[in-house]
Amino acid sequence: MRKVLALLIVSASILSMRAAEDGFDFVRGYDVTWSSLGTNENDSMPIGNGDIAANVWTEQNGDVVILLSKADAWTELGKLVKLGRLRIHLEPNPFVGSAHFTQTLRLENASIELKNGDDTLQVWADANQPVMHFKAHFNHPTTLQANLELWRTAHPLRGRSPDKGGLYEVGSDDMPVDFEADTVLPSSADSITWCHYNTNSIYPYVLQHEHLESLISKYPDPLLHRCFGATLTGTGFASVDDNVLKSSAPGQDFALNLIALTETNASSLQDWKAHLDTLVQQAKSAGQKEAWQAHEQWWKDFWNRSWIHVTGDPDAERVSQGYAMQRYMIACSSRGAYPVKFNGGLFTVGHDMAGDFDSSNTNHNPDYRAWGNCYWNQNNRLLYWPLITTGDYDLLQPWFNMYLNALPLQKDRMELYYHHGGASYPETMFFWGLPSLHDFGWNNPSNEIQSNWQRYHIQGSLEVICQMLDYYDNTGDTNFAQNALVPFADAIVTYYDQHWPRDAAGKIHMEPTQSLETYQLTAVNPTPDIAGLRSVIPRLLALPSDVTSDKQRAAWTKTLDDLPPIPTGRTTAKGKIPPFGKGATNGLPTILPAEEYPGTHNSENPELYVAFPYRLYGVGKPGLELARTAYTARRSPQKTCWGQDGTQAAVLGLTDEAQETVIDEFSNFGNQRFPWFWRPAHDWIPDFDNGGSGMITLQEMLMQCDGKRIILLPAWPANWTANFKLHAPFETTVEGSVRDGKITGLKVMPESRKKDVEVWNK
Repeated sequence: MRKVLALLIVSASILSMRAAEDGFDFVRGYDVTWSSLGTNENDSMPIGNGDIAANVWTEQNGDVVILLSKADAWTELGKLVKLGRLRIHLEPNPFVGSAHFTQTLRLENASIELKNGDDTLQVWADANQPVMHFKAHFNHPTTLQANLELWRTAHPLRGRSPDKGGLYEVGSDDMPVDFEADTVLPSSADSITWCHYNTNSIYPYVLQHEHLESLISKYPDPLLHRCFGATLTGTGFASVDDNVLKSSAPGQDFALNLIALTETNASSLQDWKAHLDTLVQQAKSAGQKEAWQAHEQWWKDFWNRSWIHVTGDPDAERVSQGYAMQRYMIACSSRGAYPVKFNGGLFTVGHDMAGDFDSSNTNHNPDYRAWGNCYWNQNNRLLYWPLITTGDYDLLQPWFNMYLNALPLQKDRMELYYHHGGASYPETMFFWGLPSLHDFGWNNPSNEIQSNWQRYHIQGSLEVICQMLDYYDNTGDTNFAQNALVPFADAIVTYYDQHWPRDAAGKIHMEPTQSLETYQLTAVNPTPDIAGLRSVIPRLLALPSDVTSDKQRAAWTKTLDDLPPIPTGRTTAKGKIPPFGKGATNGLPTILPAEEYPGTHNSENPELYVAFPYRLYGVGKPGLELARTAYTARRSPQKTCWGQDGTQAAVLGLTDEAQETVIDEFSNFGNQRFPWFWRPAHDWIPDFDNGGSGMITLQEMLMQCDGKRIILLPAWPANWTANFKLHAPFETTVEGSVRDGKITGLKVMPESRKKDVEVWNK
């Protein structure tokens, strides 16, 4: 039995430009303070420790509401749901009717504090333990009551049900598995406990419908007997009933602890409860003062790893704060067992609904998220690219681990489907690696995904290899290279080598396929796939010989030699072949989205994958004007959500475009009270694609790396000033300031790397 514990990690004034010792000094200026009570779940602030997270809000009666999330709370249907909701009621309530009420999110220590004079209530998720803390002090004796509120009480998935909403990846009313109700366990004297226990699972149905039933016994069901839940306990509290904990008497000082646990193969509820009780005793024996000090230190160290603080005008300050907010929310969400979901992460909200209504985008329960619960590589990758440059390597691990854990199953899948080696990951997949049933098709007689949007959309795994290579370049982690990067990369390259035939010239001929989602089904030799292979294979061949084998290097070399060239052509008027946007100048050499391709079905620019993510073209590299022409002629400009205009412009040194786009990305505020729950252009609230893309853009404007070269200011606007600390290859950090296009106070560690730094001023 494997236990998945909460790895605990895990505000809006603008800080004027000033000297600072570190990133911690900067981020304190981004605390967000509200001076009035909220109304409902749309008035929440986010906190988290990387595994446990919460939306915290107040209501007009002064109640404090905590909507609890956990990164591994997967139900029997593969749906990521909330743990539940706590309502803290105070009698008398010092926050109601007060002219001095404040609610503050403190980014520097990831806490939320409610105040009225000396009356204080603080909530924080311990960065080093599986505990969420609630601490309060009041000037006058007060009664504190905590109510557990659950909505998954009896919702079998037959007919209309709010729990059916958001199950995009299943896409059928014919649910083979019912949705179990949550269980509230009998209370003890000073605690209440609840959980969700999966007594069934959709996992075997997925394998059966995808013609992989022979593998059911080989790979343990990741959903069956998964149990997740929590205990709420506190000294001086007594249980009123199984759902309510109340202070034994009115008092002035209170402390409550919530301890959460997920077990992936719990033999029974009682077994899970016994293990949770051990964690509860550990939390009770730990000193809260010492825990708080260690928690504060974790966050101080986090903010001091890296920073970009930008000033110069209101747009710059908005960009700077948005960058910090996105990084904060990812830190609150990405130290658990699974990656952050692009469509809302752990911070989706909702309200209770009648059992005979389906959830929708406009009316939904707290477990709902548009676009479902599968991971979409094209979207999710944008959350994780920036973490390499920030040095947040611990936050990267859930992303890498999801792909690595699924590798054996993917290799077996390829062998069963196509009778050759290697691995291929679908664009949209359950966390265990198999395609979304909605895309594959419930009654699909073939091995090919039925969805036209996803059938051949597999190039995302090449991008994961790039991210792994960047992580290795930055850290020099040879254990990771040998046991994670190389096995994964070798499987992907092997698939491309063995899956496709060669043409008359001996070159790999990819057909039928597609170029992302935009050019579907009948594309030939798509540019993103070719660019990805041309990017990763030379880097794999450059790895130390003791982490690769002669056989692998020979196979990779042959695959590289057999690759077709990047497709190129000439620009023509919009609407003709090749189709380019209104910025095209007829007759110029340019990069094409594929060697052959049909009409468009989406708004991506596959030809620009040569710039980002694969960086074959860019500042200081040959062919820059060719790639810039492709950028100018792109069919589908897009500056927010998963649009990559800003990042690709920055890589190509197009400063004005990059600046304009990064402003749009970090101004794309949502309609909830916390504006950095980004507006969903295509996804869901908060749109983490949007913030992730903005982070990448800002980083690429400031620093780009190419082998040993560190290029500063490749697309940095002269009217913006910045202080920064960023991570680069060979365990390097680069720190300094920029004003009027000039670098001052440059500090490169180790100092031997300073000779590799170039300031781009062209």
